[in-house]
Amino acid sequence: MIKNNGMMKRIWLLMVAASLATICAAQTATSTTAVPSATATVAEANKPSSDLQFKSRTPRYHIEAGDTFDLTFDLSPEFNQLAVAVQPDGFVTLRAIGDVQVAGQTVPQLTETIRQAYGKILNKPIISIVLKDFEKPYFIASGQVAKPGKYEMHGNMTVTQAIAVAGDFQSSAKHSQVVLFRRIDNQWTSAELIDVKKMEKNRDLREDPFLHSGDMLYVPKNTLSKIDRIIPNMSMGSYMPLAMP
Repeated sequence: MIKNNGMMKRIWLLMVAASLATICAAQTATSTTAVPSATATVAEANKPSSDLQFKSRTPRYHIEAGDTFDLTFDLSPEFNQLAVAVQPDGFVTLRAIGDVQVAGQTVPQLTETIRQAYGKILNKPIISIVLKDFEKPYFIASGQVAKPGKYEMHGNMTVTQAIAVAGDFQSSAKHSQVVLFRRIDNQWTSAELIDVKKMEKNRDLREDPFLHSGDMLYVPKNTLSKIDRIIPNMSMGSYMPLAMP
């Protein structure tokens, strides 16, 4: 009986040890999956996703320094201001409010910002904002196009349409590796390779991206075997040896 008790105790200890080993292994696997590699740089960790950078066809305009707008109040016309100027530092000076930072905002965001600012002295102000002077939508074409330069955009414009506006490809152009650069923020720029040759050969323009204001197209002469989807702005020059001065 004593021997049987000893045997049962050893079996129970073995089962507990096995259970603990299984739990530790599971925790280790979870920890390994959840913790990023120690070799990942801070820049890589902070790199923005590029999945949505080229999907929006109707981006909203963002207020910039030098823009002006009219500000009117439906119920308090004494606060109306015409040609409110966005200063070089991105601030505007509002009557009875003072300076408010607005650069980088869309018109709906600007409207809400000013509504909240005046909400401190007015009861639910009803305001309207109309842009008067602003940066016209544009794109830049560089590299192996007939007429490199900066062009205004009138309505929606795709990559192939923009290349046509810039005089079409030169004979030395690499049609299959046109690069579309799009600025994300002050640190990062998106880059996408566009195979225009394939689209033209297949007579299928469904994958022809729409441009955003400020986009830049670079048409290379030689094959670009690899290009990162997101690159630091300081590295832009290395991709465009033939860009405009």
